[in-house]
Amino acid sequence: MKLRQLALDALLLKTPDEKCRALASLSLSGAATLSSDAQIVSTPDSRHLTSETLPGRTARPALVAPAQLARRPVTSVEGRAALIHSLAHIELNAVNLALDIVWRFDGMPADFYRDWISVAGDEARHFALLHEHLATMGYAYGDFSAHDGLWEMAERTREDLLARLALVPRTLEARGLDAAPPIRDKLQGVGDERGAAILAIILADEIGHVAIGNRWYRWLCSQRGRDPVSSYAELAQRYRAPRLRGPFNLAARRAAGFDEQELAALQAS
Repeated sequence: MKLRQLALDALLLKTPDEKCRALASLSLSGAATLSSDAQIVSTPDSRHLTSETLPGRTARPALVAPAQLARRPVTSVEGRAALIHSLAHIELNAVNLALDIVWRFDGMPADFYRDWISVAGDEARHFALLHEHLATMGYAYGDFSAHDGLWEMAERTREDLLARLALVPRTLEARGLDAAPPIRDKLQGVGDERGAAILAIILADEIGHVAIGNRWYRWLCSQRGRDPVSSYAELAQRYRAPRLRGPFNLAARRAAGFDEQELAALQAS
């Protein structure tokens, strides 16, 4: 099978377990697939797709506007479960986003597709860790409402890879670099050591994922003869990216490849 076709097939799967199994299978048997550039960059058959089929998902959780999500204190089991559920939903969305960027955009080097299928596997592992932890509290994925902001930005940027790279991994997913430490500390503060440990794993991996987004964003800017900083500002405005608010995890962002000019622009916005 061709890698981009496998990514599309996994994206269309409806249940999280099916997606995670598909990615685990690809990781186990993918050495031959990943070694052949021709197998990687070939175009998948997407003629059967409709707007209703992407991404494959179950009826639960119910998707609502962010303002409609109930706020619960993490001092209660229900509150901690709701927080872990929201993180699991983000990670599952990140699986879908990585699979989508692999199948949707052609004309990139084979290493681009290798990178993002690796990211998808990491995100699936994060989801599994969070879902297992959620089960220890007596809950499952789908038991709480969630919002769809990450996928909505994927929809907005579906025609332009540069916009996708600028506004998903480098904007929405990079917010996780800022959010993860205080969430980790909050969980630790209420005695949820396992939850805090999972957040530490996710933060370490997400630095690498955002670095992949930065690397390919700059590569594509170079190919198109565009300045990365001014292009980012223009794309953020055109595609209505949310304004990022501090405090920012500057150490993690530097480790993920943001340069000082970008960090200065971020803090001045």
